[in-house]
Amino acid sequence: MSARPRARLLRVSRIDERTPQMRRIALGGEELAGFPSGCEGAHIKLLLPAAPGEVPVLPQFGEHGPVWPEGAARPVVRTYSVARFDADAGELEIDIVLHGDDGPASRWASNAKVGDPLGVAGPGGPELFRADAARHLLIGDPSSYALICAVIARLPAQARIDALLEVPDASEIQPLPAHPRLQARWFSREGEAAGASRRLLEAVRAMPWPHAETVSITLAGESAQVVAIRDLLARERGVPRSMMYAVPYWKDRWDEERYHDERHRIMDAFEAEAEQGASA
Repeated sequence: MSARPRARLLRVSRIDERTPQMRRIALGGEELAGFPSGCEGAHIKLLLPAAPGEVPVLPQFGEHGPVWPEGAARPVVRTYSVARFDADAGELEIDIVLHGDDGPASRWASNAKVGDPLGVAGPGGPELFRADAARHLLIGDPSSYALICAVIARLPAQARIDALLEVPDASEIQPLPAHPRLQARWFSREGEAAGASRRLLEAVRAMPWPHAETVSITLAGESAQVVAIRDLLARERGVPRSMMYAVPYWKDRWDEERYHDERHRIMDAFEAEAEQGASA
């Protein structure tokens, strides 16, 4: 992946309705040239215009991060994962969960049309899984569907994979990449709030645990669920922090601005614990 961040102005080339609540947006344009291959599942920043069709202001990246044009109205920034990148076709695909007009990304995606501009910066982020593990446990929800698909697609045929995914209802279940040793289970909240659900936590707790094997954890989704599952795996299953990709993508009933500081506290604490474990 690119060592130096860059903001690109892209345009919508295709829109696919994946489920009633998820749209896959394909982006293209001349500025997609040089985007790194093999980045599926990595983080990117979406620089959202104030309204569909408007061209967002883009920053330049310096040594200390983004530098915005003086006096310009900055776009709203949201973090998403790369669902697919096809260099030959010149397309970058992202999955956006639709939840009405109460979020800028959902609102933009609901109204987007072919030709609309969108700013993109990245990709980046930590490693998605530990390639040296004998087994892999993938846990998430629609927000981490692209991540989980990316990991499955990259794992070798001999890898043993358990995937646990929670959806708002059965209509949001999607196909996963084919893999000969994948065991996948879907859980429907049936209208329950994501932050209150314990379905994934209890599914992890009930799993027979392979203590004799190293297990790589890829865990992402709603904050309360990610923190609870991460702590169970560390304290009750003895999984080292270094074997976990555990990222709280979003917090139920909070927007990203309100959640920003808390999310960084969670991630900073997690990284500190990982470093302590490595030095112990």
